Amino acid sequence: MENKTEKQVNLRKAAMIGCGFVGSASAFALMQSGLFSEMVFIDADKDKAEGEAMDIAHGVPFARQMKIYAGDYDDIGDAAIIIVTAGANQKPDETRLDLVHKNIGIFKSIIPEIAKRNCQGILLIVSNPVDILTYTALKLSGFPENRVIGSGTVLDTARLKYELSEHLSVDSRSIHAFIIGEHGDSEIAAWSSANISGIKVSDFCEMRGHYHHDENTKLIAESVKNSAYEIIEKKHATYYGIAMAVKRICEVIIRDEKSILPISSMMHGEYGIDDVVLSMPAVVGKNGVETTVPIDLNEEEQVKLRESAETLKRILKEEFH
Repeated sequence: MENKTEKQVNLRKAAMIGCGFVGSASAFALMQSGLFSEMVFIDADKDKAEGEAMDIAHGVPFARQMKIYAGDYDDIGDAAIIIVTAGANQKPDETRLDLVHKNIGIFKSIIPEIAKRNCQGILLIVSNPVDILTYTALKLSGFPENRVIGSGTVLDTARLKYELSEHLSVDSRSIHAFIIGEHGDSEIAAWSSANISGIKVSDFCEMRGHYHHDENTKLIAESVKNSAYEIIEKKHATYYGIAMAVKRICEVIIRDEKSILPISSMMHGEYGIDDVVLSMPAVVGKNGVETTVPIDLNEEEQVKLRESAETLKRILKEEFH
């Protein structure tokens, strides 16, 4: 049943489309967060959605009162955030971009169903390759740009902070650094703007007895870029890290925190990049993306960012033109 009337957004409600590893781990993190009082699960495999909803709901007595259930697209009309994790998983030896064709096909059946319900909430895309699929969701949904965001490099940035925190023996929350560009092989660690509580990374490294800056930054950036491949090789999927990233993005939206997160959003000429979705730090609040944040990038980083954008554009051209 299609619902053309505009529904009032229920700020306490989330919809999870896709109940695989990432969807169910994210739902589990959200159940514990206390952000929502209602969460609906939708999956092509209805039994899977029902099983996950039951399993997670049985933890409610240990958390906060909440309604968790399996449903269908008619249940998403008033959701404040619609999280899409549906899609084929990345296999060992497969890049995120290898998934493009399969997952654009899946999105062509999911996104029009969301659009039909005239939802006024935020569409949060988590499926990979996230930048391409966020662009796809934007084009197929007709939603305003601020309300379609991808999880982007929020997790990659957390991985960078974690690696730096281990390297420097300092709280990861005191580290201000971003991974930008594609959530994938062409991502860039923006070292030129990175700092530890306002102190340049290289200065802080020397305070901690580390002097081989070029070598160390290269190793850390490579480790961050390859960590998903390493996890997939060892346990066949990654889902806890991204679940925490999803929880954080939802928290920022629901609490209207106006936090700065490196989410995927549409570019409009920043750094000479246009009509492509990729990750740059942005102010995020109850209306989704408020504005991108122009962090300082050196010449080399800007060149790499444009190359990252070109990689994504080539694929979009093949799929959309």
